[in-house]
Amino acid sequence: MKRMTDQNQTSAQMIDDFERRQAKYRPVAVALADLHGQPQWRKNTPPMDELVSCILSQNTNDTNRDRGFDALKAKYPDWQAVVDAPTRELTDTIRVAGLANQKAPRIQEVLRIIQAEQGDFDIDFLNELPIDEAKAWLTQLPGVGPKTAAIVLCFAFGRPAFPVDTHVHRVSTRIGFLPPKVTADKAHPMMEAIVPPEDYYGFHINLIQHGRKVCNARSPHCERCPITEYCDYYQGLRL
Repeated sequence: MKRMTDQNQTSAQMIDDFERRQAKYRPVAVALADLHGQPQWRKNTPPMDELVSCILSQNTNDTNRDRGFDALKAKYPDWQAVVDAPTRELTDTIRVAGLANQKAPRIQEVLRIIQAEQGDFDIDFLNELPIDEAKAWLTQLPGVGPKTAAIVLCFAFGRPAFPVDTHVHRVSTRIGFLPPKVTADKAHPMMEAIVPPEDYYGFHINLIQHGRKVCNARSPHCERCPITEYCDYYQGLRL
């Protein structure tokens, strides 16, 4: 197992009852892999596409994000054309993704920063930075928080970053990996402290699958969940 980063070691020290929470990981991971499969990382999306797609994904669903991204790519031949486009035109192009008045100028600003710092629209250099430095660089971009940074690093580069979206946050809190009332942003280093780095991608995907198919927000299907014996939420229902 790879060594924790200093940030994750600090997070482990700050989590109440850390050893109990971490002890849940292995049996839960095995049960979820049996139910949902064992996802393997493979590079599908260019890093710049992943970054812009993540910005479009904020506060919307996957379908609208994809429609907005496809519309952007269909209209503009390259990132320079996106930067040069009138902001109102770009706003109209990505409107289906929601919050277009915020996302269009944000995307253009992010692209300008990358071009100014790197001389091109290229963030491949992130693959060579220590992981904490790569996260810090991404999160200094406007509109890029811990989730977006983790998705870019995990999905585009296969690097050890654990994204926490709505499903991951809900399921992890119910199981008891996370203390109650921990926000999604603060949950990233906590989950990275609990999950072995080599398992980040697969476990992230399986938590999403479990949140969509079994551990729903309003009416979780505990009767067909294979991890109830490890789940704080379920055990609380039985009291």
